Amino acid sequence: MSEQKKNSKQYGFDWGMQVKPVYTPDDLKEISLEKDVGNPGDYPFTRGNFPLMYRSRAPLNRVYSGFLSGEDTNARLRYLFDRGMKTMSIALDLPTQLGLDSDDPRAEDEVGRIGVAIDTLQDMEDAFKGIDLGKVSTNITINALAPILLSMYVATAEKQGVARDQIAIVTQNDILKEFVVRGAWIFPPRPSLRYTVDVIEYCAREIPKASPVSVATGHLRSSGANAAQEIAWGFEIAFAYLQAALDRGMDVDQVASFITFTFHNKLNFFEEAAKYRAARKIWARILKERFGAKDPRSLMLKSFGGGGMEELTMQEPLNNIIRETLVALGAILGGVQGVGLCCYDEAYTIPTPEAQLISLRTFQILMEEAGMGDVADPLGGSYYIEQLTVELEKAALKLMDEIEKAGGIVKAIEEGAIQRLQARGAYERQKQIDSVEKIWVGANKYVSEGEEWDVKLHEYDPTIQVRKVEKLNKVKKERDNAKVEKCLNDLKQAAESGVNIMPSTLEAVKAYATIGEMTKILKSVFGEFKQPAVF
Repeated sequence: MSEQKKNSKQYGFDWGMQVKPVYTPDDLKEISLEKDVGNPGDYPFTRGNFPLMYRSRAPLNRVYSGFLSGEDTNARLRYLFDRGMKTMSIALDLPTQLGLDSDDPRAEDEVGRIGVAIDTLQDMEDAFKGIDLGKVSTNITINALAPILLSMYVATAEKQGVARDQIAIVTQNDILKEFVVRGAWIFPPRPSLRYTVDVIEYCAREIPKASPVSVATGHLRSSGANAAQEIAWGFEIAFAYLQAALDRGMDVDQVASFITFTFHNKLNFFEEAAKYRAARKIWARILKERFGAKDPRSLMLKSFGGGGMEELTMQEPLNNIIRETLVALGAILGGVQGVGLCCYDEAYTIPTPEAQLISLRTFQILMEEAGMGDVADPLGGSYYIEQLTVELEKAALKLMDEIEKAGGIVKAIEEGAIQRLQARGAYERQKQIDSVEKIWVGANKYVSEGEEWDVKLHEYDPTIQVRKVEKLNKVKKERDNAKVEKCLNDLKQAAESGVNIMPSTLEAVKAYATIGEMTKILKSVFGEFKQPAVF
């Protein structure tokens, strides 16, 4: 066997583009540098949303936090703020995401395990005690119950004396994605879509600094989608939210500027930088040409980039610091508005304070020591990057066209079509890992045989459920239960009548109704979703 054949490697990307060994000016012949590339801050924003990019608007850096109780989460947030964190990203435990109170038998052994447990407004107040919600922005990863968690945050801010027009919050509120990958749904797609638009409509009226929808394209990418599918499926989901809001009578420029995106990066930062450049161009042109948006803010893709845990390994875990540095490079060179890196131990545990500090320091070093934000779109004009951007744009647009011709993204999700493609992508990725076609240094290549790694696991407090149930019982005893009953009845009437559910949700939250109580009411009106077979 020849040396060339024995060491043969496939050069290219899983969305179709094959990579040549050298790119030259000939590769730019079909690209209009003026029309397709332009300058930073100019339509279609290929090179970035702002002329000076990070010189004028430094990207936000979020460190994902939240576990056990509100008090535990508050202590970790304060630790990170003391070390330079400027914005919060809050993880919720699985029972909270699914509308289960801590005393629900189905919540056993899951209370506070993968995020903070929130039963009532009291827990939200404890999580943010001593943190001025008028001076920081907060991302809350919640989907099925976004109206409830948003209401809790608003009520907490108001108790601090913060006016609604000063509240800066991002609610993920991307329920359609949940049906495809994460599975943290409760209600069927169409009432869930109505629920999502209720949040958008309410924020447009009451909370102008909010981002009521953050389309989590990254969850698609982490679960099997390639870069083109991440753009295409994520945008089609966003357009479903946008169209539902327009059908309700809202204006495109009122809604589009509210929509943000959270992407996940792989380690090839050239591909990732091109992904953000292509995505900005697609978003700007479709918003302008299809939806008739006129406000420049509607045409600017607001993107948050980070890394999914699927890129990390438990073997030689410190290697993950290098991997996340590459993730950060792809996001920063791609021109995102925010960066959120995984911690080196996040493949196998809730991150330690040390791991979270290294994640924070990685971003700070890149921006403040290495000068990564000094030049807007430093890769712009590269023969390779420009060709990669164009090819990725073409691949994404082709996928979007296929979805729309088949009846749209909601229909595709209801029928399980996107789920099947997503599962196939995840299967193929695992096959590549098993065959070492996809290399994980230290995990499936250059493996240190027989060596055990000293990994520190987060110690789950087995008393957390007992403590949370005691706290919940105390709240129920001290609240005005007649008022709670009235608020829950008002919530049911709002759900049945089709009016915006946010005002009645906020009143129920202020009365200290529990997440479980409110979810039970909504289930009685909306029903529950049953996943179709995907194979």
